[in-house]
Amino acid sequence: MAFRLKLVPEVTHFDFFKHQWLTFGASVAATLAAIVLALVMGLNFGIDFRGGTTIRTESTSAVDVGAYRAALAPLNLGDVSITEVFDPSFGPDQHVAMVRIQAQDGAEAITPEVIGATEAALQAIDPAVKFVSTESVGPKVSGELVWTAVWSVLAATLAIVVYVWVRFEWQYSVGALAALVHDVTLTVGLFAAFQIRFDLTIIAALLTILGYSINDTVVVFDRLRENLQKYKTTPLREVMNLSVNETLSRTVMTSGTTLIALIALLVLGGDVIRGFVFAMTWGVIVGTCSSVFVAKNIVLFLGLDRDKTPSDPSAKFFTEKAADAAD
Repeated sequence: MAFRLKLVPEVTHFDFFKHQWLTFGASVAATLAAIVLALVMGLNFGIDFRGGTTIRTESTSAVDVGAYRAALAPLNLGDVSITEVFDPSFGPDQHVAMVRIQAQDGAEAITPEVIGATEAALQAIDPAVKFVSTESVGPKVSGELVWTAVWSVLAATLAIVVYVWVRFEWQYSVGALAALVHDVTLTVGLFAAFQIRFDLTIIAALLTILGYSINDTVVVFDRLRENLQKYKTTPLREVMNLSVNETLSRTVMTSGTTLIALIALLVLGGDVIRGFVFAMTWGVIVGTCSSVFVAKNIVLFLGLDRDKTPSDPSAKFFTEKAADAAD
């Protein structure tokens, strides 16, 4: 007999509504607290959003990001990001890195003296290093990036809500919207609370969290729609509870395997991707919770028209095509 790992039994009978006011109330309170933290403490914007200078280096020696960072630490330059650049067109002795330094005291670019000190510090550990180019990102461009990031998250959220509305009913889309706002807000609030650097990679993480969270939510909604057709006289609360229990094993396995990979990256991935992975790890946790404790509660509060058959538009389309082919 083949061995099968089961984190959750195939059949469960948990009552996810037993403490619904406690779980849902805690989610609402946490969301409000995250908003307050973001407004009061603000976000620790990285160079992408705050402006700064990027120095492109090239050397015949391999880039040691740790050595570069240690060499620049005594200069007290604030937020410094060092990344190695990989390109198939590079030769075997061509090693390129990008050194990004935040704007100093609100200035649009760092001074020539600071650039000189930076280059001297890097040459001290790698005499072969060359400085190919130096570029600055001013406050105006940084401000435009902030608004572009905000609009990208809002556009993704709106597209997801419209999709859920078309595929299901408007009550489902409201539940999905509440879950997405919950996930994004708690993630932003956590970054504000711990003042973790917030840059464009975190925006990418937020967009990924939106997709991951709605995936879990749609799985629950799809099972709910199927069960509403099977149990037409069963109270809505019981049908919802049954649907979450039936998808619980899949939810736990999916989230668990994702977290294993993310935790490995968080521990071993290094400083360059740590912010992105941390946001993703937290997003998977809150996204799973919102699918189970937030989205379905909103749908229950709003209620559903049980007289209207909740059919899948795509299933209806293929059924009609099959009937036409038979004729």
